[in-house]
Amino acid sequence: MEIQKIAAFSQNNKGGNPAGVVLCNEFPTDKDMLKTAKQVGYSETAFLKQISDGWRVRYFAPEMEVPFCGHATIASGAVLGKRFGKGDYKFILNSGEIKVKVEKFGTDSFTVTLRSPETWSKPVPQEYVNKILTEFNLTTDNLDADFPVRFAFAGAKHLILFLKDRKKLAEMAYHFERLKNLMQKEGVVTINLLWRASKKLFYSRNPFPTGGVIEDPATGAAAAALGGYLRDINWQGGNNFDVLQGTDMGCPSHLSVEFSETVGEGVKVTGETRQISEVNG
Repeated sequence: MEIQKIAAFSQNNKGGNPAGVVLCNEFPTDKDMLKTAKQVGYSETAFLKQISDGWRVRYFAPEMEVPFCGHATIASGAVLGKRFGKGDYKFILNSGEIKVKVEKFGTDSFTVTLRSPETWSKPVPQEYVNKILTEFNLTTDNLDADFPVRFAFAGAKHLILFLKDRKKLAEMAYHFERLKNLMQKEGVVTINLLWRASKKLFYSRNPFPTGGVIEDPATGAAAAALGGYLRDINWQGGNNFDVLQGTDMGCPSHLSVEFSETVGEGVKVTGETRQISEVNG
């Protein structure tokens, strides 16, 4: 089994979120795909199988299968671009399908744009918000009142929490098992902690204990969900913005997001990639 390792949403050919990508003639068993994801050790590994007019793709974290993963999609686009050339690719997910556009960027690098599955967002019960905040040693006073707390979906379910203090975001810490249990009760894949630098720029951190990972350095699915969320709350900052993530981990990542005015429509997320290595297993 050949496992290619690609960092997605890299910044100036540094940082980014590493993902494993496996091109398969036939999918291994679920058990074996989970085992491979654990061995690779990244937050996600994508398994792709070519079908008639596209690619069937499944995403595995070290502890679970994930319905949709943005950075592994971007990494997969780079692998396909290197093998088959730039262009548009169709990905068939466990539920629905998405489009991926691949453009050449460097010798082994690509710029890849995904259009997420349909989006939605909805309010979160205050009791649940309070429990989540407690695990981060935060209170409602730490939240930015301009951004209501919501669940947001763009292929996977995320919790959106905007903080009003950049320092609080940098100091993020939490109890792994307790937060994991709380997230599992609501089917939350990651928690998207954010700070607004400007109308066009947000800083983000994404705890991912449900997948066995303390923090994701770049989360394309969460960025897409954020785009849908901002559209839902009638954000006045325009329909495109950038997300800087991984900065506080020493793994800088850059995600560019664009959404239409059509409620529920998929959101575009773009990022650059860099080759890490190839492993033949």
